[in-house]
Amino acid sequence: MQLIHLAASAGYTVPATWRVLTKAGYFIGLSGAIGATVTYAASVRPSLGEARSRGGDVEVTRRRTATYLAWAGVVLLVAGYFQLAARVARAGKGMPFGDALSPARIRDYLRAPAAKDAWIAQGTIHLVQNIVLLLASAVLIALFLPRARRHVNVIALTALPLSLAVTLIAAVPATAPKNADKVLDLVFDQVHIVSGVVWVGGLAFLAALATARRQPGEGAGLLWADTWRRFSLVALVCVGAVLTSGLWLSWKHVGSVSQLWTTTYGLFVLVKILLVLAMVTAGAVNQFWLMPRIVEARRDDDASSLLHLTLRHFPKVVWGEVVLGVAVLAVVPFLSGSARSEAGSPPAVSSGSVFAVGALLVLTLAASFYATVRASDALARRTAPTAA
Repeated sequence: MQLIHLAASAGYTVPATWRVLTKAGYFIGLSGAIGATVTYAASVRPSLGEARSRGGDVEVTRRRTATYLAWAGVVLLVAGYFQLAARVARAGKGMPFGDALSPARIRDYLRAPAAKDAWIAQGTIHLVQNIVLLLASAVLIALFLPRARRHVNVIALTALPLSLAVTLIAAVPATAPKNADKVLDLVFDQVHIVSGVVWVGGLAFLAALATARRQPGEGAGLLWADTWRRFSLVALVCVGAVLTSGLWLSWKHVGSVSQLWTTTYGLFVLVKILLVLAMVTAGAVNQFWLMPRIVEARRDDDASSLLHLTLRHFPKVVWGEVVLGVAVLAVVPFLSGSARSEAGSPPAVSSGSVFAVGALLVLTLAASFYATVRASDALARRTAPTAA
């Protein structure tokens, strides 16, 4: 606590409560919409298509999917409104958040002219963003209608690019970036956000679907074994993108390892890193311990074990990851400012050597993930002789 106090006196400003709640809520809304639609398209939909013979479980999963996506649309709509009000309050230079909720204030903000050095008004960018957000929410909310649920595939695939556009449009700069570093900051920031919300949102989506039905049919084990297998690849890509973009962003804002515990910003980064590592550890448990046993149960046609692993044991670990993921989203609003500025360090400037080190780290990370997949497959093959 003393370190936090000392670091805060060096220039860190604790964000207002409304700022913390609106920003965390906004990322939760993005996780629900982007994470669920991407996971449905990449994992659930292909598994349902290959499991047409198991009609009961397929229909139940589709109904649960429609309900989840519909509520995700509601959450995105509400979170988007409060996030827009937060932008109005921040632009109002001391405007109370309660006043920023007024539609008149929001209208004035969205219609404000562009700044002198801007190529487009900031309000115009957010106007376009929120129009897209309304469309994405409306498409998802339509799944509350019985007729729309028959077309969950079309609706989910329509909402997917709209949901992604919500965050991508918001990242469009009102003024032209001054150098290549600014462009890379924007790119890596969006990579970090999209991969993070797909990871956390996908975990929450699948955990909710897997635990929603207490009496699954005989084919549910096979259906979910395929779904978890597909999502493990999605999660692996997201983890790689989160770590790669996180390395860049951490280097830009943290000047040295010691700043992780000598500055307030660094402390929050450290907490976030520990939470992400805990999520990666839980994912490793799934990859190295549960997935090989699921493969073994599927090979041995052990329906009872397969059902227990995929719909009882696996979701418990995933729910733990979801809790950690929500904790990460709760920390994000506190990452305001920079550890470098708090500590008086010079700004980070990229160079050829920095890019070379970064490329080496990315290649090392890719190699480790390839080794992870190969090791998991090897463990799955090794269980067969042992069981025999």
